Amino acid sequence: MNSKQISYLRGLAHNLNPVVMISNKGLSESVLKEINVSLDAHELIKIKVMGDDRALRAKLLTDICEQTNAIAVHHIGKQLVIYRQSTKPKIVIPQK
Repeated sequence: MNSKQISYLRGLAHNLNPVVMISNKGLSESVLKEINVSLDAHELIKIKVMGDDRALRAKLLTDICEQTNAIAVHHIGKQLVIYRQSTKPKIVIPQK
């Protein structure tokens, strides 16, 4: 995905509310399942991480993307935004 497409998704995510929250306990199986369900339903989701450790949040974003086959769109503060196209796409991403 190129930078223009990522920017487009970032703009769409601006008005979204977090659908999943990750507590200080970290990334559990139930949290991953909820992320997968949300990605299937919405394609583009926002996740809120409760911890204060920036490096841990960056690692969580990488881990989530690897385990769900999603694309990291944005990470600012305690908010993570990820995207995964569903079998019936709801979001039309510009090609250029």
